[in-house]
Amino acid sequence: MTVRYLPLILFGVMLNAVAQLVLKEGMRRIGYFAFDWANVVPIGLRIVFNPFVFGGLVIYVVSFVTWLLVLSRVQVSFAYPMLSLGYIMNAVASYYLFQETLSPVRIAGIFVIVLGTYLITRS
Repeated sequence: MTVRYLPLILFGVMLNAVAQLVLKEGMRRIGYFAFDWANVVPIGLRIVFNPFVFGGLVIYVVSFVTWLLVLSRVQVSFAYPMLSLGYIMNAVASYYLFQETLSPVRIAGIFVIVLGTYLITRS
């Protein structure tokens, strides 16, 4: 029964991962900044008016609504571990989009996540 909602779960996880990547691009464009009172207004305005940050937040809201649909249909003990697939999506996407490293330890972690998620879907 819960497996039939797997496409909805994966859609929600994908939206969440995409939102994180779009937010990352927005913050990449803003750049490094120090957390102090002098930066609150100028950096705050740059964040508020950054189209990537805004787009990421919109995608995040859609992801949240999708997740509410998931939780209304599936046991949370089945659905919540599926969020770990977002770690894999983000690790692979950030490797290609942001040239972040995928070390052997991270790749091993990805395989552990895949195995764990597979075991959860089989239970």
